[in-house]
Amino acid sequence: MKKKSILLALVALLLASLACQTIMGGGNGPAFPGSGSDAPTAPPSTGDGGSITVGGEAPFPVTGDAFNVASTSESVSYQTQLSSDDVVKFYQDEFGKLGYTEDKSMAVNFGGAFTMGFDGHESGRKIVIGGAAVGEGSTSVTIVLQ
Repeated sequence: MKKKSILLALVALLLASLACQTIMGGGNGPAFPGSGSDAPTAPPSTGDGGSITVGGEAPFPVTGDAFNVASTSESVSYQTQLSSDDVVKFYQDEFGKLGYTEDKSMAVNFGGAFTMGFDGHESGRKIVIGGAAVGEGSTSVTIVLQ
């Protein structure tokens, strides 16, 4: 039952991410190169006056080509030109370096859509990642602390 709840939450987050993409103007924006550090971060930020930041520092690593980035203190959504397989590999590597352990019971990767989870966050909460191909060769990714 818990798996179904988490999967439902990820689907809701993915839909919210797609809604943000639509509001932000879709995937036609420029791709921002990574900073060259071990854990790339998003481009410079502009605030919306609330608790959501568009661009800027994300609470979790993002791919070097992340665009349409929106984050809160416990989540980040963005798009990348990487395939879902490449995004999964990126997070296995990055979160492995940070000492997090992948929860293989949450791993799903099918038809360009994926979910995965990691344990070991300092808060004791699980990091949940979901993503899906959204067209024009891009993948939408949402990461939340749950």
